[in-house]
Amino acid sequence: MVAKTDSGMKAKDIVDLILLAAVWGASFLFMRIGAPEFGPIALVQLRMLIAALFLLPILMLRVGWRELPGNWQPLTILGFCNSAIPFLLLSYSTLYVTAGFSSVINATAPLWGAVIAWMWLSERLPAVGVLGVLIGFAGVAVLAGDAQSLAQPGSTIAVIAAVGGAFFYGIGVNYARRFTRHLNSLSVATGSMLYPAILLAPFAVAWWPDTQPSLRGWMAIVAMGIASTGLAYILYFRLIANVGPAKAITVAYLIPVFAMLWGALLLGETVTGLMIIGCLIIFVGTALVSGLFRRYRTAADN
Repeated sequence: MVAKTDSGMKAKDIVDLILLAAVWGASFLFMRIGAPEFGPIALVQLRMLIAALFLLPILMLRVGWRELPGNWQPLTILGFCNSAIPFLLLSYSTLYVTAGFSSVINATAPLWGAVIAWMWLSERLPAVGVLGVLIGFAGVAVLAGDAQSLAQPGSTIAVIAAVGGAFFYGIGVNYARRFTRHLNSLSVATGSMLYPAILLAPFAVAWWPDTQPSLRGWMAIVAMGIASTGLAYILYFRLIANVGPAKAITVAYLIPVFAMLWGALLLGETVTGLMIIGCLIIFVGTALVSGLFRRYRTAADN
């Protein structure tokens, strides 16, 4: 018998959740390494192309490619909103701020998702949800005041870019719920990588770096495409199938922890006190918006 936690998640689901947070957190490390060598546009195109090439054989073996041609339009739009644009903005951000700092701001994505669902899909946002949104953005304000992390020129625009990336993730998750929920999840993951990668190819060629990227840079791109994008999608959709989207999205709380850990261990990045405080504030706000505290209280009462 497989052990379960008090939250109803099996032990293997907890392992998937931690592994997903680790590989998604590592994506900020890989962006930090790859963006200076490739530039944001080439980096994003290669990341999505490698992920698509990784996912295509799996798609063919499991469900086939029949859903891709007839749904290229919604999959392309989803790919740009949920991947290409946020990848681009976050890659630009990591040129000026640390991987951990950028990942903490990215943790506001569920907040943006709730606000956009309220404005676009007319989903009810209760008072505690409004409070959570305000608390979450207060955490971003705390980060914006971290002079030690924002010391170099261009870092303020980098913060705005990171917030923009989280905003587009919020658009993407709501677009997916409205226009692609009838499709197989693996088809959605593959198509949303493949079509934007094709459309971005001419821009990647036009903005290809003048200096040939190093082996280290290429290794970061390949690892980001396979592990932090392709494998991450498989883990994420498996979690959604096993425990539901509400529990799966709690991975957002763990990603900054791993991003700060990888940045500190492998790049020697500094984790400041304000980064930790801002991270905790954002976590509280996101937990209120997602109803995490309410679900845990209900589980405890039962």
